[in-house]
Parts: sequence; structure tokens; C-alpha cells
Amino acid sequence: MKICIIHCFDTYEHRVDLLHDYFKERGAEVTVITSDYMHFEKRKRTDKKEDFHYIKAVPYASNLSLTRLWSHLRLSKNIFAKIESKEYDLLWVLIPPNCFVRDAAIYKRKYRETKLVFDVIDMWPETMPIAKFKDLPPFTYWQKLRDKYLNAADAIVTECNLYQKKLPQTIDRKKLHTIYLARKLTPYQGKAELPQNRISLCYLGSVNNIIDIPVVAQLIRKLNKKLPVDIHIIGDGEKREEFVRECKNAGAVVMYHGKIYDAKEKQKIFDQCHYGLNIMKASVFVGLTMKSMDYFEAGLPVINNIHGDTWDIIEREKIGVNLKENTTAAEILVYDAVMRERVRRFFEINLGEDTFQRKVKELLLEL
Repeated sequence: MKICIIHCFDTYEHRVDLLHDYFKERGAEVTVITSDYMHFEKRKRTDKKEDFHYIKAVPYASNLSLTRLWSHLRLSKNIFAKIESKEYDLLWVLIPPNCFVRDAAIYKRKYRETKLVFDVIDMWPETMPIAKFKDLPPFTYWQKLRDKYLNAADAIVTECNLYQKKLPQTIDRKKLHTIYLARKLTPYQGKAELPQNRISLCYLGSVNNIIDIPVVAQLIRKLNKKLPVDIHIIGDGEKREEFVRECKNAGAVVMYHGKIYDAKEKQKIFDQCHYGLNIMKASVFVGLTMKSMDYFEAGLPVINNIHGDTWDIIEREKIGVNLKENTTAAEILVYDAVMRERVRRFFEINLGEDTFQRKVKELLLEL
């Protein structure tokens, strides 16, 4: 069986790795085609991986820029030009960029026997913090690139249930499947060492324009009336200085750790914290964030304000606090240490490699 996986962003490559390994273990010939530009670090990619083919991409410095759109359009054209003379049994395409949808649909017209799977790992422009511009070009054009051609797929995977609510109603709902982000399970190394008579928070990830800094500051002020507040920040971004300043102004002791990629080092910090913060602007449309995955893996309960899958999971599994307007400091400070065990158990059952593989197998049986 010949399989081709197409994706653009190294940010989600752990999902591609899981797919690659799943198919390889079952004897398939797997080709992965991706960009040579690292989206998060904004630099050319230099590493090499088995079965991966890197296509030159136009560099871009800003995530919200015409250069980025041009980069993705050119990348898509070049990727599908590379495979236009090759027929695969299965073409698995991670979306965005949305131009991949159109170009994959064109490929499917030529090779009708190829099974086509679109894997919607993010939604543009819905997840972009540009609420007042989303109904204007070029954003409407970018959305139509996705919506107009989605039905060309034999199956459409979304990485959370929430995304399915925004996809066009013209899509055959039988094609829709949810497969959450997942990771290979490693032995749990967590051991809580929480500070006494203080509340300790953690923010992990990009400190960018989708984090709701005023909401975090308001939360700190509310908690600070009851207990001193520490906040550990792991990551970096264009809003870092503002975030640190506003947390300090709200009364928190800020410990800025910068970027940390080593899992053991991150776990040491998580073990000192009561909660991880998953707080974004209301205009952001996302169901299950990467940072919440990290928190769940570490056994760290979450303070969350995004609706959709994460909200439902926290309510159902009792593994954190969903932040409402009337949420009191007392509700947050009633801390159940057993909650950390529930968080990790949820991760192992729902977001591990075995569950991911089972979901992929179920999807393939329906094709």
C-alpha cells in the first residue's frame, strides 16, 4: 500500500509521526511531504527524517501577513506538482493551509481510486484573533478555499469536536471523524511539590496575541485577595514583556523560564504549580489546545476559559476549573490533590498512542 502524508507545520509533526509509524508498522510504503520552513521558530529546517521530503517554502516573519499567504500558496503548488504523476492508495492531508484542500481535490479528480483524507488540525480564519476582519478579503477567500473543496475527501478528520460545528452543513456528516491530538505514552515522572500558603500558576506556550492578558491579570487580582500568587511562564513571544508586566502589576511573583523543550525540566516546574492556564481571547475558535495537552500529560489541572472540547472535558472529568464571570477565588482554592491523578488518567486513556491508532483503524475500515 502506497501512502502519502502532506503537511505544512512542524508544530503538529508529532501527529504526522504517529500516522507515519502506524502505517509503516503495517507494511505500507509511506512518503511524507512537508515544508522546509519552521513556522514556530521562523527559520529554515535542517534536520532529516526517514521518508520525509522537504519542499522549499518562502520565508515569512509575521503570521498575519500577505507574505505568509503567498508562501503557503507557492508551497501547495510545488508539493502537488511533485506528486501529480504519482498515484497513491491513500493521501492524508493536514489542513491548514487551506490551499491544500483545493489542490488535493484537483489531485483526487485525476486519481479517483486514491482515498483522500483531510485532517483539519486548525481552522483559518476562525482561530485567528482578527474578529473584526474575518468577514473581509483575503480571509473570506481563504475560508472558501477550504469549504468549497472539502467534500472531495472520502473522510474528514477534525482534531476536536468543536471544529465540526463550523464546517459547512453541505458536508456529508458521515464523513466526519474526531481524532484528538495524541502522544506516545512515557512513564509518568510527576511528583507534586506545591508551595504552602500560596497559589502557584503556570502559563506554557507562545506569549502571543491570542492570550487574554487582562483576564489572566484579573484572575491574579482575585486570587491575590486570598493568597499570594506565583506564576511560572514557560515560553516566549511578542507579548512576553506585556504579559510579565501585567502579571506583576496584578500582584503576582513572576518566574520567567523562557523556552524549555526538555520534558523533565518542564515537569519539575509543573510539579510546583496548582494549575496550568489555558486562557485565550473570546474571538479564538479552538477546541483542544496544544498547551492543554502538555498540562494533561503532566498531570496538571487546568484553569480554562475556552469553550468546546476542553470545557466539556474539564466539566465531565473534574480535572480543573472552567473560568466563568462568577467564578470565585474560593472555588479555585478548594484544591483536590487527587485531581492530578485524574488529569493524568484522562490523558493516558484518551490522548495516548493506542487510542489514536484505534481511531485511525476505525476510520480506514470505513473508507
